Amino acid sequence: MKLKAKRVSRSMWGNFLVALFLVLLGVFTFLPIYYSVINSLKPLNELFLFPPRFFVAHPTMDNFKNLIKIQAQSIVPVERYILNSVLVSAVTTGGYVLVASMAAYPMAKHKFPLKQAILSLVVTAILFRPEVANVPQYVIMAKLGIVDTYFALVFPIMATSFGVFLMQQFMTAIPDEIIESCRLDGAKEIKLFFKLILPMVKPAWLTLTIFTFTAVWNATGEQFIYSEKLKLLPAMLSQLSGAGIGRAGVASAVAVVLLIPPVVIFLFSQNSVIETMAHSGLK
Repeated sequence: MKLKAKRVSRSMWGNFLVALFLVLLGVFTFLPIYYSVINSLKPLNELFLFPPRFFVAHPTMDNFKNLIKIQAQSIVPVERYILNSVLVSAVTTGGYVLVASMAAYPMAKHKFPLKQAILSLVVTAILFRPEVANVPQYVIMAKLGIVDTYFALVFPIMATSFGVFLMQQFMTAIPDEIIESCRLDGAKEIKLFFKLILPMVKPAWLTLTIFTFTAVWNATGEQFIYSEKLKLLPAMLSQLSGAGIGRAGVASAVAVVLLIPPVVIFLFSQNSVIETMAHSGLK
């Protein structure tokens, strides 16, 4: 007697509830971005209304115009802050993805003494907040003489362990037979890493790129940077926000400027992540 497979399907109400939940989740996620954009278009008298309004009665571009005027009078132009943020974010993101991938590869596919102890240390380090390491990081960088330089903004990110753990988890899923066959064909470790391993874990390093760029782009670096010409764009935002309620509209405009690069990178990367995960064969 042949048993027929029972088809499992949701009811119409089940599909409706799932769709409704996803819509509400999407609205909840989009709400902070929408509110930031709306605030940047509000005149000063609408910014401090209570309860807050999620619409603009009299939209204006004065906040962006005032931002340009303020920076025109500043010793350091806004373009310098933007250049600092773009340069530090790009270099740090690219460098960290490469360093984390190279550190994860031997832990995933090689055997060496104290491997499990090092992996446990990497996992444990994820539990600590970055603020815990601020004082030791400052002491180390002061000894190296890199305080108040771009290196002080790059090195702390390079020491984080989340990227190493993420890449190691993806690389572990790569079959050892594929790597061994490449070695038998004469592939060296460097070529094996760049030509085989990195393409197969593309979803991981794309995801790590998004997380790292967002974290670096939103960082102020004020605990290590004192020269105004080396400060990042978020540091300028915090200075404008602390200048009084008269600058609240300008601060809202800068917040929108800060939102643009992470959102653009996410929109361009999400399709690549989904497509690569669907066709890479990694579970």
